[in-house]
Amino acid sequence: MILRRVYKSALATRDGRARCKELMTKMLRLSPQSVMNGPSAQCEERLQDGAEILNSTVEALKDGQVVAVPTDTIYGLACLAQNSNAIKKVYDIKGRKGQKPLAICVGEIKDIYKYCKVSVKEELIGELLPGPVTLVLERAEVLNTDLNPFTPLVGVRIPDHAFMRRLCQMCGEPLALTSANISSHSSTVAIHEFQDLWPRLAVVVDGGPIGDKSRLGSTVVDLSVLGKYRIIRPGCAFSSTVDVLEHKYGLSEDTGDQ
Repeated sequence: MILRRVYKSALATRDGRARCKELMTKMLRLSPQSVMNGPSAQCEERLQDGAEILNSTVEALKDGQVVAVPTDTIYGLACLAQNSNAIKKVYDIKGRKGQKPLAICVGEIKDIYKYCKVSVKEELIGELLPGPVTLVLERAEVLNTDLNPFTPLVGVRIPDHAFMRRLCQMCGEPLALTSANISSHSSTVAIHEFQDLWPRLAVVVDGGPIGDKSRLGSTVVDLSVLGKYRIIRPGCAFSSTVDVLEHKYGLSEDTGDQ
């Protein structure tokens, strides 16, 4: 089903409202706390406090569903990383081949040590996370074996985004996270850019436009080799990430040379 853009400023068009009512998808809009005007309820979208949105999103995730969420870089699709059926749904929604890995998203640095084997200093991790960086580390045995079964590594994120961090904390386990788009299509920084996916999602959390400057996504860096780093994707924080790795912690780039 082709959907029109739902939002025009703060209001939806009449046709957009009718289409929303046809969907099972919950459209939940985050509102800055500074907004004092009363909410205007329309279809399944309305200005809501963060707690209500968090509760609805956690409920959907624990029910094995896939949700769309804002991050500090782009919009993402998320499910519980320990739920194998939910992971399959993510691949199906994106039209993605199973050989392309999903990252995990956690709420606190201490959570990384539960699901990854870490060989770098915790201070280094604290320099990069929370932030627009994905760290690729050796996975721990406790992580779902159906998540990226083709590799001993896993990318881990802690977005610099209060909603996402709290969502992970409330779930009590990592989220599997990937970009909210069809595989090979451009990443998205506003919910209307992936509106064709809405009917296949349980919840769409609208955090507003994120901005084109972050459309490159997070910088992905492999830290699985002791004393080395390898940039897998430059992303939107390339220079600052390399500066931390090389100049502050003395890591050298892994060029693959023997």
